[in-house]
Amino acid sequence: MSAEVNDGGSAEVVVNQDGRILIPAQIRRDLRMTAGSTLLLSVEDGRVVLETREQLIARMRQEIAESWTGDPDTSPADELIAERRAEAAAENAR
Repeated sequence: MSAEVNDGGSAEVVVNQDGRILIPAQIRRDLRMTAGSTLLLSVEDGRVVLETREQLIARMRQEIAESWTGDPDTSPADELIAERRAEAAAENAR
């Protein structure tokens, strides 16, 4: 099976009877994928998304950073820890 990769880095692929697809060689080369590479599959807005664990982590960090509305000099993790400690102190005071 061969697939032609267009300039946008996408290609038309066919799902075989076992539910498998073949990622075209040009895309595998462009993404430096080798035999045994692990990808995570998710469905987002009706689309199938394949990404490495590193790509997922980077995307999640970016989404958190973009939605962060707190103090720009404080990390979201530090603020969350402070909130949880304040909640725990309030519960202990009751």
